[in-house]
Amino acid sequence: MTRHYFCAIFLTMKKISQAGLLSVLAVAGISCAGRYTLVHDWPKLPPGFVFGQVPGLDIDSHNHVWAFNRGYKPIVCLDGQTGEIVASWGEGLFIRPHGLRVDPQDNIWVTDKDHHLIYKFSHEGKLLLTLGTKGVPGADATHFDGPADLAFTPEGDFYLADGYQNNRIVKFSRDGKMLFEWGKKGSGPGEFDVPHSVAYHRGRVYVADRSNGRIQIFDGEGKFIEQWKDPALGRPWGVTSAPDGDLFVVDGGDGYITQSKTSPNPGGPDRARVLRLDQAGRIKDTLGSFGRYEGQFIWPHSVAVGRDGAVYVAEVHTGMRVQKFVRR
Repeated sequence: MTRHYFCAIFLTMKKISQAGLLSVLAVAGISCAGRYTLVHDWPKLPPGFVFGQVPGLDIDSHNHVWAFNRGYKPIVCLDGQTGEIVASWGEGLFIRPHGLRVDPQDNIWVTDKDHHLIYKFSHEGKLLLTLGTKGVPGADATHFDGPADLAFTPEGDFYLADGYQNNRIVKFSRDGKMLFEWGKKGSGPGEFDVPHSVAYHRGRVYVADRSNGRIQIFDGEGKFIEQWKDPALGRPWGVTSAPDGDLFVVDGGDGYITQSKTSPNPGGPDRARVLRLDQAGRIKDTLGSFGRYEGQFIWPHSVAVGRDGAVYVAEVHTGMRVQKFVRR
């Protein structure tokens, strides 16, 4: 029995909710196409232009898609509709590009994992602020150790996932003043093992606790509320809040490049996909699967959702691309 036939049978079972159905299929290691379809021939890159690995991704108020990549043009601005390059800059500034977020004023913020720095740029690419001490790791207000990702409140304050070594979340004011922090290495509530991505929505902070294989949810002051940890959720690498409040989560699998039946994560690399969750953590939809073809992923790293509902997914390792999906 093929996977597609198996999916067709399940989709006829009207008594099973969509969220429940997707969970059942996920646990079984079966990938059904969700309600999203790939936009072909997007982006439209000029001859000779190629991305490096693309770890960071976000969208501004102009429907510009900003990609932070490890190629010769680190920061690339794409028109969300046409896919054409609007601007590109940042040559020679970074050693290990990682996270990118757009703040409420359309400023561009990026994290350099190995320089242990956070940069704030204007929409036009002017450097406005640098946080951290270049090349010097640490765990205080002016030192980070492998900063991974940022998330902004509507007022412009932001949360930093200082994730690779410090295993902490730090809140800053909009002008870069450290307010408070929480977290340490561990697997208990409020502890982290590589907090790799962070999102904010209506007073809640969502942390992709990657190596613990869960999403942790906190209030705005860092108080633990609950966690989402389930085989159907997989291993969260990235998380973002959509305009409607749904959460989009990158399930990067266990990081294996080739399929392996001995993989420690159920489904192994087949778990390279993106999940759409409601505010209760229930799966509403999925998109993508492991592979090198269009609509598939190898090491999906980050996801962004436009005001029009379009979903953009960026890949690192050998993926090195950004793909666009829209609802059917």
